[in-house]
Amino acid sequence: MIEILSTGAVNSVQDLGRTGYLDAGVGRSGAMDAQALEIANLLVGNATDSAGIEVALFPFRLRFEADTVFALTGADCPAKLNDREVPCWWAMNAKVGDTLTVGLPRPGARALLAFQGGVEAPLILGSRSTDLKSGFGGLEGRGLNRGDKLPLTDGSGKPLKMDGGYGVDPSGLRGLPASKDDAIVLRVLPSAEYSAFTQEAISRFNETDWLITNDANRMGYRLSGPELSLTRRLELFSHGIMPGTVQVPPNGQPIIQLAEANTCGGYPKIANVIEADLWKLAQAPAGARLRFEITDRDTAVAALRQERAFMAELAASVSLMRGWM
Repeated sequence: MIEILSTGAVNSVQDLGRTGYLDAGVGRSGAMDAQALEIANLLVGNATDSAGIEVALFPFRLRFEADTVFALTGADCPAKLNDREVPCWWAMNAKVGDTLTVGLPRPGARALLAFQGGVEAPLILGSRSTDLKSGFGGLEGRGLNRGDKLPLTDGSGKPLKMDGGYGVDPSGLRGLPASKDDAIVLRVLPSAEYSAFTQEAISRFNETDWLITNDANRMGYRLSGPELSLTRRLELFSHGIMPGTVQVPPNGQPIIQLAEANTCGGYPKIANVIEADLWKLAQAPAGARLRFEITDRDTAVAALRQERAFMAELAASVSLMRGWM
């Protein structure tokens, strides 16, 4: 069991999300930075789809009411277990009464916490994720409040032999963190209505640094930049969309759909962010700049294969480390 001592309303229980229900109007939900949650789960010896906590408002504090192993990944946040520094991308033992504090990211936007065995929550449509938009899953379908107590699944793992713990370097998968002054590059595939935009609009889309506005949440990010125009007016029926879809409403300013994306919509789609780059959006705060880079399907597939290979190698390495750590 863990008790929440300090939090924000958008911090929530998340796993890797619900799949297979878009046709029924049920979105994916799940961790915005799925890569980070998978790595956190591997570090504590869990299945990669175990539920953890996504933290997007800081400071975040919790108290452990049982001995366990936890891992902190995602944004580079200053963190302490009692008075002891906790590095990012790190797993450590925690004992009854210990307090974990996670501070404001530097850089990044979201931290992920995993606990040995995973957070216990009702399994709804194959997932324990909180759908904040629809109000179900996780803890009563809502974000976490001070005083909430979350049970942990009774995992079969043991405490780490070395109390200092161990960590991982994710740069082989995610590269080095971008400077605050640099635009975040997102690889995209042309989407269904790409050719319906003017050549000027396509040039602007590919060559502009787009600003993430304050209208940014788990549903999607609204961007600010030059207007993107169509070659002709389009009247579209609502059609399926998914996380990563870049739509352009009548005002010409793009919207990127994210973890709690609507399952359908009628705005023209200019592009889709490839799945392997969605974590970059999760770690991009309001005010950050984005730049789109057109790529092809082979590159998108190769990026996913690289991600899966990294996770498989990490799982094997962690299994060995946990044998002597």
